Amino acid sequence: MLGCSGSGPGPVSPASGYLLEAGDARLVMDLGNGTLGALLRHLDPWTLDAVLFSHLHPDHCSDFSSLAVFRRYHPRPPYDATAHKLPVHAPAEAPTRFAAAYAPSAAELAETDLSDVFTFHTISDGSSAQVAGATVRAGRVDHPCDAYGLRVEAGGRSLVYSGDTGPCDGLVELARGADVLLCEATWPHDEDAPPGVHLSGRQAGEHAAAAGVGRLLLTHVPAWFDGEQLLAEAKGSFGGPVELVAPDAAYEI
Repeated sequence: MLGCSGSGPGPVSPASGYLLEAGDARLVMDLGNGTLGALLRHLDPWTLDAVLFSHLHPDHCSDFSSLAVFRRYHPRPPYDATAHKLPVHAPAEAPTRFAAAYAPSAAELAETDLSDVFTFHTISDGSSAQVAGATVRAGRVDHPCDAYGLRVEAGGRSLVYSGDTGPCDGLVELARGADVLLCEATWPHDEDAPPGVHLSGRQAGEHAAAAGVGRLLLTHVPAWFDGEQLLAEAKGSFGGPVELVAPDAAYEI
């Protein structure tokens, strides 16, 4: 868990980012504020096989600019980053959005191109790709931007990451029978909560139960809410194992 704070970094955790080791594959799912520093504690970024993005809100992708600097300007790289480009699997707008975030000024945006050190691959609803021996599938979820849940399968094991989503059948179908659902739980349950944004703890548990997953891991808790309350809600609606993740913790699937 590189970071698990929702909507931005919190006092003890970076924003959303997760390092997944699946067989020989080393993948990062999302790279929000502060997560590159956390990654450096756990893994040499030069050994990454790919970066996956659920969506392009800053708390899930803002450290991508720092990764670009790392790959472009590291003084002692172990290999030529332009000859061994890092694959990035993300929504369609990623190349232009990341270029805009990286460009030093509006005037220089037209000349900013990150394809010297990255290769961009578009994810879409139902898309599937082989990434360093793992299978990565995407399913659209309900959020105000182009957003996807991600299912990673390798070695007979499966992990589904919700990204950010309101209640939706798409997440249930993507997570069907998964060993682990890493699911956002952003706010306490309220029938009047705005639709199509986030899940409550109770709703995270309900989605896990409907999908028949083996284990539920809760993430994306903002600094202004109590994770223990959201954990209690999830336990009340899902009968399997439930945990509230912690920054720098590791979980075996």
